[in-house]
Amino acid sequence: MKKVNLSDSGPKVSEAIYGFWRWTDEGAETTNKIEKTVNLCLELGVNTFDHADIYGDFTVETHFGKLIQKKAVNRQDLVLFSKCGIRKSDSGRFHYYDTSAEHIRNSVEGSLKRLNTDYLDIFLLQQSDFLADPEETAGALSEIVKSGKARHIGVTNFSVFQHQLLASYLRLPIVTNHIELNLMNTSAIDDGRIDFIKQSFSKPLAWAPLAGGKILNGTEERTVLLRSKLEQLGEKYNANSEQMAVAWLMKLGTLPIIGSMSENRIRNAASASEIQLDHQDWYEIYHLARKKPDLI
Repeated sequence: MKKVNLSDSGPKVSEAIYGFWRWTDEGAETTNKIEKTVNLCLELGVNTFDHADIYGDFTVETHFGKLIQKKAVNRQDLVLFSKCGIRKSDSGRFHYYDTSAEHIRNSVEGSLKRLNTDYLDIFLLQQSDFLADPEETAGALSEIVKSGKARHIGVTNFSVFQHQLLASYLRLPIVTNHIELNLMNTSAIDDGRIDFIKQSFSKPLAWAPLAGGKILNGTEERTVLLRSKLEQLGEKYNANSEQMAVAWLMKLGTLPIIGSMSENRIRNAASASEIQLDHQDWYEIYHLARKKPDLI
């Protein structure tokens, strides 16, 4: 798998990225499972890993950091992301958003400590905080880049206007926006997020590239039709429906974030980078995803 520039200012990342949002803490066994998954990813050419402070209730970064601590992996071979912005209420009944300068600083320090690293390749805000002072948020992000604790910054789940607002207070670029994008949810194409990210000379990252498995296992009519079309076109490309769904995202210039713990699914997603859909096939799938079969 080749490496690509995430934006005109960097960094260079693998065409597919592995994310840990589905992982939970199972003690020492989690460290072993993560080590196995990381080694598989590196074997496939996936060297970019996406974390957040809250993943696994603040435990997943610690497990990953043990691999760096015991030198099971070389930090210089990895591209590490981490995020903050989602917090759990004191009652534990709901989550809320916080991108205050204090929370950003504390979160970065916590992630660096848990991951056993001196820097993050990208630090991202996980959600837009409606109550935040954008100038304060931008100042904290600039501060962590200037200090070397993060080399780049990004955002997650931001609308175009939220992205523009934060960017207007920054002198350094926002190198990506992690967005939900898959054949069951193409709203990022329709509402301009994809275009705006590209206009910023960046590549969008697509989380839930298989819609949480719905594309493979869903039973509603549209899903069944999509899966059938992916299987049909897959014969042309010698690919299965899973590979085709990820290849469809890559054709758009997005980088999928793989979240599965299944070795087979990780291999399928990684190998999708070898599939080059032609224009007609891409749009045939897109129109079906948009519920416009009359255009096919």
